[in-house]
Amino acid sequence: MQKVFDVAVIGGGIVGLASAYKIQKNKPNFKILILEKEDLLAPHQTGNNSGVIHSGIYYPPGSMKAKNCVDGRHELVAFAKEHKIAHDICGKLIVATEPSELPFMKKIYGNGQANGVEDMQWLNSEEIKEIEPFCEGIEGLRVGCTGIIDYRATTEKLAELILQIQPDSELHLGEEALKFDHDGDFKLIHTNKGSHKAKKAIFCAGLQADRLAKKDGVKLKERVVGFRGDYFELTDRGHHKVKHLIYPVPNPDFPFLGVHFTRMTDGEIECGPSAVFTFKREGYKKTDFDLRDTIDALSYSGTWKLFFGNMKFGIEEQIRAFSKKRFLKTLQRLIPSLEMDDIRPGRSGVRAMLLNQSGDTRDDFRIEYTDESIHVLNAPSPAATAALSIGNHVYNMAQEHFNWD
Repeated sequence: MQKVFDVAVIGGGIVGLASAYKIQKNKPNFKILILEKEDLLAPHQTGNNSGVIHSGIYYPPGSMKAKNCVDGRHELVAFAKEHKIAHDICGKLIVATEPSELPFMKKIYGNGQANGVEDMQWLNSEEIKEIEPFCEGIEGLRVGCTGIIDYRATTEKLAELILQIQPDSELHLGEEALKFDHDGDFKLIHTNKGSHKAKKAIFCAGLQADRLAKKDGVKLKERVVGFRGDYFELTDRGHHKVKHLIYPVPNPDFPFLGVHFTRMTDGEIECGPSAVFTFKREGYKKTDFDLRDTIDALSYSGTWKLFFGNMKFGIEEQIRAFSKKRFLKTLQRLIPSLEMDDIRPGRSGVRAMLLNQSGDTRDDFRIEYTDESIHVLNAPSPAATAALSIGNHVYNMAQEHFNWD
């Protein structure tokens, strides 16, 4: 007789595991199935991001991003301390290099105050240099509660704890959910390795969120479009020029935070990322191409509206992605003394953006439910920081709409 799971969670990134963990913790008798199509946990966005614990300073007050980022950050740091996961609350600087950036930096500061972000300090140029001696800026904002963490290790620990709470729960790696139908009152999940029965399903599929939602019968107008971010690393020669995290003031007309410096938990210092359209949703090389992904993106009106609305930025990002010299020039806005020998090419990541039909990428977190499923449809940055809080939200939504006692 086929085993019946109380819940199937599809997606082995940090949001999927945090959601499974919160359900398992609150419902210890539940048997949970976690499906991840790759051979390891956190294989895509979770394991290839910059590893930053975001403060919550950027997000509009009252938004899901703001609330879940701040709440999730506190919970994440406590979790990391309890389970000895590599992390460091090292703080970061947001640095203005020209007067035109100051009004938006003040707006960010106001967001931080409204969102309950603690340990913020406005700095003058001399105070910036006391923290980061090689950084040049006219004014800055120190955000002391920002940090760095190993998100892959966090995800693996969540999986370990789930199986400790309920040994009858299962984690299946290398198993891809392909289609869904019903067997009586149960959801039948067909995979590349067979089929599984579950009473309910939670979808946390990241770069594939829209496709799985449609396979599950969700009428979704929006489409996921991928953006690759390429990083450089500081060489031994340039390593001493950055001590913590250094960010530019984000351009309010561009939907990304800009190229920044991040000290990682292993001591390496990354510079980036760029933000370029990718022709393969899960493509980490500049030349990666997938015909289906390309057709999906380029046949969608929202993609072209995004391109045309951000033409100047898009061209600059494409040039910078293929030009070390142009990338260095961007880095030199914050640290003018950096030279070509101070940086070397690093890794890449891909971000999933649920793009609406008007080409707007600034959508909030988006989580929807049906009678038998919950879909995390849009969870870009700061979703990793917010994951445990998102997990609470998913559990509470399930508790209410699935009528769990």
